Amino acid sequence: MNSWIVSNLWLIPAVPLVASFFILMLANSRRRTAAALAILGQNAALALSITAFLPTLAAPGFRSVHNFTWFTFGDQALRLGWVLDPLAAAMMVMITLVGLCIFIFSVGYMGGDKNFTRFFAYLSFFSGAMLGVVIANSLLLLFVSWELVGLASYLLIGFWIDRPSAAAAAKKAFITTRIGDLGFFLGMLWLYHSSGTLLFYDQGRGCLENAGLLAIGASATFIALLIFCGAIGKSGQFPLHVWLPDAMEGPTPVSALIHAATMVAAGVFLVARVYPLFSLGAVNGVTPSLTVVVSVGVVTALMASLIALAQFDIKRILAYSTVSQLGLMMVSLGVGGVAAGIMHLIAHGFFKALLFLGAGSVIHGLHHEQDIRKMGGLRWIMPVTFLTYAIGMMNLSGVPFFFSGGWTKEEVLHATAHWPASALPHYLMLAGVILTALYMTRQIIYVFFGSARNTDFQSVRPAEFHSAEAATTTENISIVLTGQRPVFRAHESPLVMKMPLVVLALCSILFALVLTPAWPWLHAYLNGEPAHADFGLLIQPIILLSLVLVAGGIGLGWLMYRNVPDPLARAQPGLFRFLENKMWFDEIYEQTVITLSRKLSLLSDWLDRYFWDGLVRLFAGIGQAFGVLSKGFDDHGINAGVDETTSGTRGFGRLIAAAHSGQIQTYLGAIAIGMLLLLVLYAWLG
Repeated sequence: MNSWIVSNLWLIPAVPLVASFFILMLANSRRRTAAALAILGQNAALALSITAFLPTLAAPGFRSVHNFTWFTFGDQALRLGWVLDPLAAAMMVMITLVGLCIFIFSVGYMGGDKNFTRFFAYLSFFSGAMLGVVIANSLLLLFVSWELVGLASYLLIGFWIDRPSAAAAAKKAFITTRIGDLGFFLGMLWLYHSSGTLLFYDQGRGCLENAGLLAIGASATFIALLIFCGAIGKSGQFPLHVWLPDAMEGPTPVSALIHAATMVAAGVFLVARVYPLFSLGAVNGVTPSLTVVVSVGVVTALMASLIALAQFDIKRILAYSTVSQLGLMMVSLGVGGVAAGIMHLIAHGFFKALLFLGAGSVIHGLHHEQDIRKMGGLRWIMPVTFLTYAIGMMNLSGVPFFFSGGWTKEEVLHATAHWPASALPHYLMLAGVILTALYMTRQIIYVFFGSARNTDFQSVRPAEFHSAEAATTTENISIVLTGQRPVFRAHESPLVMKMPLVVLALCSILFALVLTPAWPWLHAYLNGEPAHADFGLLIQPIILLSLVLVAGGIGLGWLMYRNVPDPLARAQPGLFRFLENKMWFDEIYEQTVITLSRKLSLLSDWLDRYFWDGLVRLFAGIGQAFGVLSKGFDDHGINAGVDETTSGTRGFGRLIAAAHSGQIQTYLGAIAIGMLLLLVLYAWLG
């Protein structure tokens, strides 16, 4: 079984990709068939992922690869392959399980959309592309799948193509990530030039194994930083983070898939996969490339946390929380806590999907309202959504003991505390813990506590619905006419949307069992070490400090935001406006990079139209002038000279011909005259 699943690991991404192609061939009316194919494909990928996961439990540090020759050119062979190890296996299970929950949720959320069929085709394509990234044992295969992920995100962010904002967001995401991918591509070329291979593992000859790393040598820092450019783009790190919040223009299930299981996870996964390249030549675990990773991660984490404090769109708050958490993961990888970073990535996949789907449930129940200032009092109206959302909030805030996000955050903080280069990242991440708890408390108070702040919505409890159908139909909207003004009844989501929320909430809690310091099974599994139980580790100073900080952040949030409007906006309107406008990054880019690009494009257009085209016309004119001169010289010089020479030759020929009369006496006379002239010449010379 082990050898079979390794050889056929390609089936895991192939199944959803094939499902996507079949769904694209369906008519729009075949909605149930499309959803069934997508969900069955994801189920099959999940089953295969679990099948692949089981052999990795057999022995610590399990790794098996399958490489093959794709094609040859000259005496060179380009080889691809896939790898099964704990990193790939754990990521595959998370992606397929979280993706399955998102697929099922989408059946209810997108039920009324006219392009329902196309949506599920894109979802399956997205899942398959991300799974291709995870299983790749070749940087080239990873890059191909990486670009397919970018294409899928473009299609899904701009899914509602009739909205200009969605089309603009899709283009922004695609172009911004291409900037990072250009660096990634250059790094890949340099890596191939230095090591002669793009295979990660190849019986000791791979670019991440000793022989390959020795061949790379001093180039490792530059190659690693170029590859990191791709991770910055995909995982929304500073300064290429600007596309990620705008990705909220896509349907909410897309936001969940991008921010939890697929696209943004790719950048963190890439750094973890090629970590031997980043750590080559490390002194006490520190290299220049890892220091850059830490620096970028710290700036990203704090910047995004601050911006989240001043956002009012329920999805944008979660988007900036994703940016912040990805920064935290990058910090963990940079300080050497690879297992901690991946643990947080996996746990984040569950609770961030839960939060985004919970936000989708709220949006669905409020007739697509996303402004948290127009919400309130929903905990009684949407009890399942509220309970599951609160679990996701506790995970994201980092509450330990019962929530997986709390334990993985502890692992990251523990890793930063032992970084020999500097203690500053550790203290800054502690500040990030307070900020995360603060902005999530703000959000949950705005959305679920108090009373409804929008008079267009009636806050009614489920028992007060006059029709059971109003709580279970696809649109789930009951309209009460008050005079001429419609009033929308807020309500709980249907079962098909609630069940994925419950499953993800349970996963985010149960997952904590293998993350605790008492039995750090996942940490040991990812590091290839045996796990040992030690319940004494449950009480550590760092855990107690973190608990105090989380409690302080939640408590401070409750004191500040229990009475809206926002107190920060009243106390510091300038600072609040600065954060609300996302620190003016878009405006800065508009006035600098985009303006420069626009002016350069205008200059290029002018040069093309007038300078280069003028040069072409000038040389064409010169060529034409030479042609005219050449024609005149040819007609009146060369041709005339040839004609005259020909005429002269012809006349001379006629003269010579006239001398040949055929009379003997004439010839003898000519000979006599010639002899006479020769004798005279001889006498004169003598």
